[in-house]
Amino acid sequence: MKFQVLDIIPHLKNPVSGEIVSTADRLNQVVQTARRAEELGYDSFSVGERHAGEFISSSPTTVLAAIAAVTSRIRLQTGVTVLSVLDPVRVAEDYATIDQLSRGRLELVIGKGNEVLQYPLFGLDLADQWDLLEEKYALLRRLWREEDVTWSGRFRPALTDPTTSTPRPYAGSPRIWHGSATTLTSAALAARWGDPLFTANAIQPRENYKVLIDHYVAEYERHGHDPRHRYLGSGSGAGGVFIASTTQEAKRQYGPVYEALTAARNVPGNNSPFRDIDHAVSEGPALVGSPEQVIDKILSYHELYGHDLQSISLPTTLPFEQQLEILERFALEVIPAVRASAPTTLWESTDPYGGRPGFAGATEPDAASAVTTDHSNHRSPNAYVYAH
Repeated sequence: MKFQVLDIIPHLKNPVSGEIVSTADRLNQVVQTARRAEELGYDSFSVGERHAGEFISSSPTTVLAAIAAVTSRIRLQTGVTVLSVLDPVRVAEDYATIDQLSRGRLELVIGKGNEVLQYPLFGLDLADQWDLLEEKYALLRRLWREEDVTWSGRFRPALTDPTTSTPRPYAGSPRIWHGSATTLTSAALAARWGDPLFTANAIQPRENYKVLIDHYVAEYERHGHDPRHRYLGSGSGAGGVFIASTTQEAKRQYGPVYEALTAARNVPGNNSPFRDIDHAVSEGPALVGSPEQVIDKILSYHELYGHDLQSISLPTTLPFEQQLEILERFALEVIPAVRASAPTTLWESTDPYGGRPGFAGATEPDAASAVTTDHSNHRSPNAYVYAH
């Protein structure tokens, strides 16, 4: 299994101590965490995007560019790029720039977002969120894979003159994942194109997410894509990871913070059913406990999901030094055991995107084209496949 650190950059008071860091300090903590994650051997670092609520992640491209400047090997991802509210031309330009700065370390995770207030903010109708995502993704794919693109659609002015977005990506189109949290739509879109899926696995019981994953797997097969490229990522709960020597000690230390944050969140239809720390540890996705408890929980989810990439988020209302201690302890005491028990080909030599970053010494062939070719070759003998 591979491991990602995700920060959607919430900017909240610690509900127990009442302390909060400045905006500048919080943003710099993200960059410092990414640099330390690279030192500790994490595989990727992901920055979220929110345009409403208590978050300061409205400009993930800026934050990722800062991270690219102080790292050299860790992959850079988003969680998620809210493509539904953005212009695909600008997305192609901005993220290709990051891809160049990082020498091919970028992989995008797209979605419609988990914040309804951002749609009126950008003058869009919430009822169109899925149609917006589908149309804009189709254009983004073309902009990164083709030059001299002409295009017309429903939600933005047509590209009547042949258009080539600049800069071009570092070595062909970066891989694009699809974030999935609440409905079958994103899972179906990922499966249609043969892209990887990233299940939020954030606040609901695991069975809810398994329904979306199963739909993705079935649709991926129905469209006839090569199963070698069917990768899956998974989140780890909205509360953040917390490790102590014993699970009881972890619950004692972190329980008051977790429960206060959970109680303060009241978004109908989007609240966790795991209101207390005991329930969250025993049945929810939160990775809170001893190293052994956390290892067992990740592997139990892996047995159900079959995921290749595990995402973790730090409890960012805690003192920063404590966050870094948790990051290190997870890397040293959890990751090796999980890697040994749950191997994956993601970002390895058999994955076309495994050799894409500059540090891997490969910029050719174009990984996206290789995957497309593999899908086509796999599809050709399967007459039952649904054509799209």
